[in-house]
Amino acid sequence: MEIKIPEVGESIYEATIAKWHKQEGDQVNKEDLLCEVETDKITLELHAESAGTLSIKVAEGETVKVGSVIALLAEESGAKVTAAPEKETPPAPPKAKKAEETPTAKTTALPPAETKPAVAPNPPAQAETPAPAPAKAKTTVAATPAKTATTVAPDERTTRQTMSPIRRKIAERLLAVRQQTAMATTFNEADLSRIIDLRSRHRDSFKERHGVKLGIMSFFIKACAEALKDFPEVNARIDGNDIIYQHFYDIGIAVAAPKGLLVPVIRDADHKDFAELEKAISDFAERAASSRIELSDLEGGTFSISNGGTYGSLLSTPLLNPPQSAILGMHAIQPRPVVREGEVVIRPMMNLALSYDHRLIDGRQAVEFLMRVKTLVEEPEEMLLEL
Repeated sequence: MEIKIPEVGESIYEATIAKWHKQEGDQVNKEDLLCEVETDKITLELHAESAGTLSIKVAEGETVKVGSVIALLAEESGAKVTAAPEKETPPAPPKAKKAEETPTAKTTALPPAETKPAVAPNPPAQAETPAPAPAKAKTTVAATPAKTATTVAPDERTTRQTMSPIRRKIAERLLAVRQQTAMATTFNEADLSRIIDLRSRHRDSFKERHGVKLGIMSFFIKACAEALKDFPEVNARIDGNDIIYQHFYDIGIAVAAPKGLLVPVIRDADHKDFAELEKAISDFAERAASSRIELSDLEGGTFSISNGGTYGSLLSTPLLNPPQSAILGMHAIQPRPVVREGEVVIRPMMNLALSYDHRLIDGRQAVEFLMRVKTLVEEPEEMLLEL
């Protein structure tokens, strides 16, 4: 059976083998995880469709076209499968001895090499793959061919590593934002006293009833969805010489993943209640952490929200997520002195930043949109009455 790179989307043409979870010659069972494959948008996990012996054709770190064969799975009977590895295993010790004999011939010129025979058991396992042979001379504890290619001697001050497809795509898109949009940012601040009070009073009952915590993000998603209805340009996008007004509110939520920032989309956010929003956010976070976000989760979106406050950011200018025309940046909540009815009081304040494409959205519209969001989160009862 051929193991191929599957088609995952019209705009994805190639993929990189990120990690093999099985080794050359391994006996695998049906549904076993074989490898992780990275595209410029998502990471895929490929599982065995049947039991058999694995023969790897594409090493870690290599990039191939969609549809390419990366491995073969020999579907053999149990007796034949166990016999094959036994024939391949005995030659390994002689190879290890030869590997030990060749360094000893060179030890007169390179005495330090004599200190490394203790790691000799590793080379036979690595010798099964065609690529890493040269790398073994530099490092004796290399986990994968991809990592050995970027490992350098301890005395060197820099390392060089090829960008992953996802990181390359992120770089291209962020650069395009600067080059192809007229991005501007407006700022404001919001008093989150009422939201915090609501959460503290209803935290336990909300979780008991819905099985998920009531967070801050759901309030901002609801507020943005309502504000977008009042300011259609902020929910629109430019297509050539046309403006596409979108009468639906699919809001992207920036989620940190091990291999880069992802922005999965909550569809029809204006029709979802707080519990549904919190469940969607939690689901995205869990799947992003384990590289299980699907391409369909990332497609589309009319507006995005990024919460840098999770990591302690106090103020930033979030970059647009094209072809969207605006993005809201949330930041850390801080107790700060503010004036209320002529008196200085301490309130939990959050800085807000709205970045927008000035080609489509005027400054007045951007400021008024952000003011509307501010009003809704400062007086969340208005949103709650609609539930």
